[in-house]
Amino acid sequence: MKILISLIFMIAILGANQINGAGASFPANVYMSWVKEYQKATSIKVNYQSIGSGGGVKQIKANTIDFGATDEALDKKELQDSNLIQFPTLSGAIVVAYNLDGINDGELKLSNEAIAGIFLGKITKWNDKIIAKDNPNLSLPDLEISIIHRSDGSGTTYNFTSYLSQISKEWNDNIGYGKAISWPKGVGGKGNEGVSHLIKSIKGAIGYTELSYKNNLKLSAAKLQTKSGNWVEANMQTIAEANKNAKWDKDTFSANLLLGDGANSYPIVSATYILIPKDSKIKLDIVKFFEYCFDNGDKSALRMEIAPLPKEVKEQIKIFLQTQ
Repeated sequence: MKILISLIFMIAILGANQINGAGASFPANVYMSWVKEYQKATSIKVNYQSIGSGGGVKQIKANTIDFGATDEALDKKELQDSNLIQFPTLSGAIVVAYNLDGINDGELKLSNEAIAGIFLGKITKWNDKIIAKDNPNLSLPDLEISIIHRSDGSGTTYNFTSYLSQISKEWNDNIGYGKAISWPKGVGGKGNEGVSHLIKSIKGAIGYTELSYKNNLKLSAAKLQTKSGNWVEANMQTIAEANKNAKWDKDTFSANLLLGDGANSYPIVSATYILIPKDSKIKLDIVKFFEYCFDNGDKSALRMEIAPLPKEVKEQIKIFLQTQ
């Protein structure tokens, strides 16, 4: 009997020393870094699997993981119906990456009209006049455009298609937005990883991916137009400007950062979120992990070109989590 009690006690301890999460590939590189730092500091093991936002939401609702990660915030009703807590952790940029010989990173400008036309399948060649008019000094090739998009349910897709819906009435009316959509044209890749590798391997390719994946693979990305029409690249300064005026909803702790105010706000910035069951037996352990990351994880996030949340927002989240 004593042996059985001891075994149960040991299993309880081991269970408390391991946390399992899965979901969004957008922040996955940062989460992996945070996991290593936290285990080194506390000996508590955290597993994180990059399976896409759709998978993260599905698995947390099925109670097969301890926390889920999604780039598409859940609304108030869905959170209540699923008995979940939601909070943001990071924000980052989605870039429009391309593979064109002789055209380096940041040299290509793509207007709202050009981006919508390409992903609608209406602009099919790189030397199309709509692209050429904003790039008079570039030698654009007479080359087919190969569109790369996500094949899995994805918060990155949700945010990119939400952006397309805002800049193009035709896209909004005919295609719309969501974690998974019916693409007019293109080849699918799984995760930001899969999309990025396909762009790198296919001449004439274009696709959307998170900034850190673009940087890791040394891809080239286009300059885009801000809300006021300025041309900007995705970097920590243009992401920070987009974050500066974000308005966080008090019920869902979410914010829409797309086409944000500010002359130099990068137009495709989004936050990424964590989902925890309200009745989780290890909720406190999960909260401690993310509080540690908020206090100690900014350097690793910045190193990967993902923006930490502003200090005041992180403090608001800590207070919010203490009341849940």
